[in-house]
Amino acid sequence: MSSDNSSRPLCLIPGPVEMTSTVLQAHSTPATAHTDPKFVEAFGQVIEKLRTVVDTKTAQPFVIAGSGTLGWDQTAANLLEAGDSVLVLSNGYFGEGLADCMETYGAQVTRLRAEAGNRQTLDEIRQALQQKTYKLVTVSQVDTSTGVLGDVQGVAELVRDVSPTTLVVVDGVCATAAERLYFDAWGVDVVITASQKALGCPPGISIVVASQKALKVLSERKTPVPAYYVNWNRWLPIMRSYEDRAVKYFATPCVQTIFALHTALGELLADGGMERVFAAHESTSKRVKAAVASWGLKTVAVAPEVSATAMTAVWLPEGIQAADLLPKLKARGVVAAGGILAGQAQRYFRLGHMGITATQDNGYVDVMLKAAAEALEECGHAIAPASGRASPPRL
Repeated sequence: MSSDNSSRPLCLIPGPVEMTSTVLQAHSTPATAHTDPKFVEAFGQVIEKLRTVVDTKTAQPFVIAGSGTLGWDQTAANLLEAGDSVLVLSNGYFGEGLADCMETYGAQVTRLRAEAGNRQTLDEIRQALQQKTYKLVTVSQVDTSTGVLGDVQGVAELVRDVSPTTLVVVDGVCATAAERLYFDAWGVDVVITASQKALGCPPGISIVVASQKALKVLSERKTPVPAYYVNWNRWLPIMRSYEDRAVKYFATPCVQTIFALHTALGELLADGGMERVFAAHESTSKRVKAAVASWGLKTVAVAPEVSATAMTAVWLPEGIQAADLLPKLKARGVVAAGGILAGQAQRYFRLGHMGITATQDNGYVDVMLKAAAEALEECGHAIAPASGRASPPRL
């Protein structure tokens, strides 16, 4: 069941996302001890189901109270030592932020940047990998600032070929459970994500899935982990205990949000599992991109192969700014997001179409596209009649 949108605008930004009423109900349970058998079972299942979402048999999920950004700190604090080299494939605002985080922990960071709307070629990445040995290579599967899709499979295969000791770290905050990712088959070492995007849960949970290869790097550190709260040596016993349906304490888990995530994951994996979910996001994304083209506008992502399915960033016509458009969208029942690229924030807007917006026949995409077309017209941009108003795909 979808959430009630009768008296409020839909939240159709690139996260947080709309949620089902059952997820919201799970988030509204009474105060519950983290030792309660119902919570212990739910937490254990969350850890197991997260492996299914990213398609791994052996990697270790860490489920910790915090935002997606906390996953950057988890990864840097546990896997890097001062002076380690990191190659960051930066496709926008969040790639730059991830690089900043790595530098905070003493890494020597090389930033391989792409022009706005594009991503690095594999040849460019190969050349960078041949210059030195990197401890980590990071790729944003979706940079939320641009809607650009990183080539996780291509990067992982390239790293295995050129620098097999290097760990492949994926920032999947705006991608996990929307974009295809096959952790074991592709040879990924770390996926960083969060509860409030395509997983369809309220904000509040930082999720990192780490390969056994990554955990071996942790165990072989020469220096202590330079952090307390995000130290995986403290969290590993907690995760393993809850998966064994036993209680072990380090810091209080976010009980209600984990209940909500448990419900969201159960709904996500029902009726066809992740392949159904991926196909639904791809279908919805094609529909949104087709509507954008019918409005006579271009996406920030320069080509379909570099375009995210979880979201769409759209260049505005000359003379129209995000500050002009967004209030008109909200008046029509849709909260969208402005841009965040430095110097270009007013030149584009961003639509999120992940989670139940993509996977359920709830009419949210209809509302979004109709509102966007009308708001653009009110701003003075001519839209062909009925553009973007086709019926949603049946999933």
